[in-house]
Amino acid sequence: MKKITQLICVLLTVTSMSAQQEKGIMGYNNWLNNWTEFKPNKVDYGEANQILAGNISVNTKLLKRNIYVLQGNVYVTNNAVLTIEPGTLIIGDFETKGTLVVTKGAQIIADGLETDPIVFTSNRSMKKAGDWGGVVILGDAPINKFGNVGSYNLDLDPTLTTYGGDNVASNSGILRFVRIEFAGKKVKGADTFNGLTVAGVGSKTVIDNVMVSYSGGDSFAFFGGDVNASKLVSYKSINDDFKFTQGVQCRLFNSLAVRSSYLSSNKDGSRCMEVKSYEKKNETDFTKKQTLVAATNITMLNDSENIKSDIQAGLVKECVYVAESASLELKRSVISGFNPAVLLDSKIEINDANLKKIKFEEMYFNLCNGNIFTEYNSNNEDLESWYGNSVFFNVYSQSSNNETFIDIANPKKPDYRLQLGKITASSGNR
Repeated sequence: MKKITQLICVLLTVTSMSAQQEKGIMGYNNWLNNWTEFKPNKVDYGEANQILAGNISVNTKLLKRNIYVLQGNVYVTNNAVLTIEPGTLIIGDFETKGTLVVTKGAQIIADGLETDPIVFTSNRSMKKAGDWGGVVILGDAPINKFGNVGSYNLDLDPTLTTYGGDNVASNSGILRFVRIEFAGKKVKGADTFNGLTVAGVGSKTVIDNVMVSYSGGDSFAFFGGDVNASKLVSYKSINDDFKFTQGVQCRLFNSLAVRSSYLSSNKDGSRCMEVKSYEKKNETDFTKKQTLVAATNITMLNDSENIKSDIQAGLVKECVYVAESASLELKRSVISGFNPAVLLDSKIEINDANLKKIKFEEMYFNLCNGNIFTEYNSNNEDLESWYGNSVFFNVYSQSSNNETFIDIANPKKPDYRLQLGKITASSGNR
């Protein structure tokens, strides 16, 4: 009997340990190892020996043995497939603001390896956010704009940048073990490019193990479509880490956003996650599906040295912003070091119907100046009592990031998984 009791105790301990690690990014090993790069400005990538320019209208393969320079706006057109070998290096040209656009019907097969990722980076010796355009993938999955069609213009050819359609299971290819560094150029009189823009992309498209670092715009921007994505890493973005809009139906899993207090866009500040149903209300068809993001095991943190003083100085904003008519289900995720953790659009009426569309369950809120608020309203008692209900299993803590995560100080191989023992705080500890 004693042995059985001991065995049950051991099983309970092991179970609780694995359960603890299930909040935020997870895995028995640190999946960031090998393919990521947290100091990309220190890497000597070498000189390009091949030029990519104009239109790629036939099936084309880029080889690891070459280094390519992306000059100006490069379009994959005519339903062509652009295949990129593992380990291939593509350098965005600063002078011509190189941008890669995979047009509707075309595909990109950028299937790298953990030990040999595909890298898009800048050709400047002193690399900075916004040095070049970025990667744009356009598909024919549904969006919520009238006519089911959108155009991703900026300074691109409008005849080649339409997206949207009826094909939920559309396949724009594979992005796996890919890094995109120093993208996000600013377009005069317009907006900013993003590290990776996916617009109207369908559910058969594979987006796994993609790192966007030092983007001048958003790291990842999803405009409509039906998207599965996992192991995305956004590092030190100027704008949002993950932006969702135009009715996207997105399932995001096991992903990371690391912000700095000192990097932010001037316009409306920057967030880890912005969930909207539209950019322009008068262009939106409300009979169609509005944005729904189901995000699980996400870690979002502000890694500044002194978060509390940065919060007091007004340098830190909310981590997550949810706009009216959008839905977010955020589960088993970690939010650390924000002011506050979550902000809801002032147009969202606080009632059961709306709160059932905005779910926070089994969360770990840490080191935040308040948890969930409505915009322009400092009284959040109704939201605190709703999300603080024990049925949601949300946990609140005020630990430093060094105590919260396994090893975030490691400059080469940081580990942003939650420390095993951190889920001991009681849900009443606010």
